Amino acid sequence: MSGEEGRLRRRSVGEVEVGQQFGPLVVEVDRPRLVAYAAASGDHNRIHWDEAFARSVGLPDVIAHGMWTMGAAAELVADWVGDPAAVVDVRTKFTAPVVVPWEGSAQIEVRGSVKKVTPGEGGAPASALVDLAVTCGGEKVLTRAQALVQLAGDER
Repeated sequence: MSGEEGRLRRRSVGEVEVGQQFGPLVVEVDRPRLVAYAAASGDHNRIHWDEAFARSVGLPDVIAHGMWTMGAAAELVADWVGDPAAVVDVRTKFTAPVVVPWEGSAQIEVRGSVKKVTPGEGGAPASALVDLAVTCGGEKVLTRAQALVQLAGDER
């Protein structure tokens, strides 16, 4: 790509308002993806690949990595704001595991809602605080999930 095609367009402060909803994004995770994530992250904890071990420590089955789940949630925010580099903070509380069956996959669903918009003042960039609702099979798997994004100035 060259020129305008290769540029990311960050959402501007004038395009964002409190209460604005976006999503959903549905992200699938299966056992091969868990293995690939373990290799990329260096997190080889047996609860993510060894069903017998996961059950022996009280889990219902193998579970997805918490950081994978949080990263999948952040994907929605990055897509919405238009520039992954604009996502400056993501935080959450992990409340339920994403159980990944031997056959098939688990799906997480992510929705976003703008909680606060701060216009850029005194050289500080404009920003938005986003609440995230993250579920798997209708159950919340992350709570108090929020992302902070930098917005472009209102140059429309």
